[in-house]
Amino acid sequence: MAWAPWGCYPWLVLLCACAWGRPKSLDLREDVRNCSISPPYLPVTVVNTTAQLTALRQQMHTQNLSAYIVPDTDAHMSEYISDYDKRRAWITGFTGSAGIAVVTMGKAALWTDSRYWTQAERQMDCIWELHKEVGTTPVVIWLLTEIPVGGRVGFDPFLLPINSWERYNVALRDSGRELVSITVNLVDLLWGSERPPVPSEPIYALQEAFTGSSWQEKVSGIRSQMRKHREAPTAVLLSALDETAWLFNLRSSDIPYNPFFYSYTLLTDSSIRLFANKSRFSSETLQYLNSGCTGSMCVQLEDYSQVRDSVQAYTSGVVKIWIGTSYTSYGLYEVIPKEKLIADTYSPVMVTKAVKNSKEQTLLRASHVRDAVAVIRYLVWLEENVPKGTVDEFSGAELLEKFRGEEEFFSGSSFETISASGLNAALAHYSPTKELHRKLSSDEMYLLDSGGQYWDGTTDITRTVHWGTPSAFQKEAYTRVLIGNIDLSRLVFPAATSGRMVEAFARRALWDVGLNYGHGTGHGIGNFLCVHEWPVGFQSGNIAMAKGMFTSIEPGYYQDGEFGIRLEDVALVVEAKTKYPGTYLTFEVVSLVPYDRNLIDISLLSPEQLQYLNRYYQTIREKVGPELQRRQLLEEFSWLQRHTEPLAARAAPTASLAPLMTVSALTILSWSV
Repeated sequence: MAWAPWGCYPWLVLLCACAWGRPKSLDLREDVRNCSISPPYLPVTVVNTTAQLTALRQQMHTQNLSAYIVPDTDAHMSEYISDYDKRRAWITGFTGSAGIAVVTMGKAALWTDSRYWTQAERQMDCIWELHKEVGTTPVVIWLLTEIPVGGRVGFDPFLLPINSWERYNVALRDSGRELVSITVNLVDLLWGSERPPVPSEPIYALQEAFTGSSWQEKVSGIRSQMRKHREAPTAVLLSALDETAWLFNLRSSDIPYNPFFYSYTLLTDSSIRLFANKSRFSSETLQYLNSGCTGSMCVQLEDYSQVRDSVQAYTSGVVKIWIGTSYTSYGLYEVIPKEKLIADTYSPVMVTKAVKNSKEQTLLRASHVRDAVAVIRYLVWLEENVPKGTVDEFSGAELLEKFRGEEEFFSGSSFETISASGLNAALAHYSPTKELHRKLSSDEMYLLDSGGQYWDGTTDITRTVHWGTPSAFQKEAYTRVLIGNIDLSRLVFPAATSGRMVEAFARRALWDVGLNYGHGTGHGIGNFLCVHEWPVGFQSGNIAMAKGMFTSIEPGYYQDGEFGIRLEDVALVVEAKTKYPGTYLTFEVVSLVPYDRNLIDISLLSPEQLQYLNRYYQTIREKVGPELQRRQLLEEFSWLQRHTEPLAARAAPTASLAPLMTVSALTILSWSV
């Protein structure tokens, strides 16, 4: 799945000037609402939020607030959030996944990125100002013009990550305003019976067959890191939902597309405290956690809502708490004395789970074989049915999920499928709906970005196809995207190299002819965890590449109003075999679906790139072919054989990019880490 540009943390999409979907020229187009006439013209999809704002302002008056901030996240800085946490959507009427709202006693405003401008205009009434820019700076500038010196800006401390709080606090404090932490969320006080229920599905333990290590081994490993740390932490506080899920090998379904449950963990040198809803643990799960335990290896279950009080009480002793600032809310940070805090960007659990052990690697590889079967079944079906004119983006995406659902260990999609035909594919994060979609056509490119959650792994793959006659430019653009994918996938680089230092290899073939793409080149991926698993990837905030990490590699190109191309594979970081001794790494691609031969201009490929592609196709045959035969999917097997036939140069290849790549690499590696 196409990811945020360099430097955007998953919970900080709004804080980066990311124009993924629409060109900057659209900044100046008129609002689809006409609020200047009386009565105003509003689309029928607009939500009247007068009652919500009136009630919120009454609460603000009670708290002596000049403004109140309503972010778009939950208390764990999750990328996807439960309906239970969609406060900003309820107060504004705008249901897009990214956007921050601020309400004063006289105005209400929303800031969101270009993907959501039209949606916001069609959902928000004229009470709301739409600001087509992102980041804390525009919000602060607006606040300074709207509230007087001495004004108080309220916020829920559990909904702001530490660095966002720091930005707001410094800017407001220096201008004579005050940022006020209010632990009772004001929107929650108003939402009442309209609020969706808190998720309550059972919390269950993964079978041993699907885990790389027992939870006891993981706890011992983290405690070992604590003992070796130079600042001698006595505890690790885990706030991200995937951290607790990974540590205990527990899963549930609180978050869309992610098998997590609301939780925190305070792991000390002598105790294990898991904060969650106790009623959701079956007797079997409780036994799993505490069967035969002794002393420091017994799990103490505490109520989810007590985490702040428990952390604060723990700090009364001679202790030091180790946190990862990227996912810890200010609500927990503010109760830990700074002299008792050890703050790193990522917690030791986040960094440890990024490197998969041999069993986890085997599990993830297996999930990608089955996922390839589902995607190939879908591509075969499309090839037969698109020419009939009966397939649309939405029905196609539904069928793909049906095919995945027939695969062993399937547990749902890993994100909302991007099924985009023609000009819709030029919007990098477009997804169809039952009401709004486009017919698939043999005359258009079709971009499919999708993934599955399986008990043994999480998948994410993108393929772009054309069933008719693509233009010369479409073929060139596709081939250059493919070259970028190949060149990064086959790259050999020194161990401990940061992903951002090699990211340009995925863009070089596009840059050569003045093309580029506006999203990130890749992200980490989990074992039945996050489809976007930090801190692995090719952005500035990612940690250095290490053997055992999985990352996506996904260059693309988007011609506004016409078509979009993205080719995404998941790859494992492995040790490279080099002529001379040294510790070098490369990638092993584990996604196993062939690219569209109809879109490849072989004359643009160097001999090395062509050789790599043919080896990859042979790997697909060896790994997926037997599975198709075993299941008697003979039509799909025949399709696979045709689409993985070795490619041969049709014309003298262009000069290899290798010399230019070497120069580029030397330039890139000269950058500071």
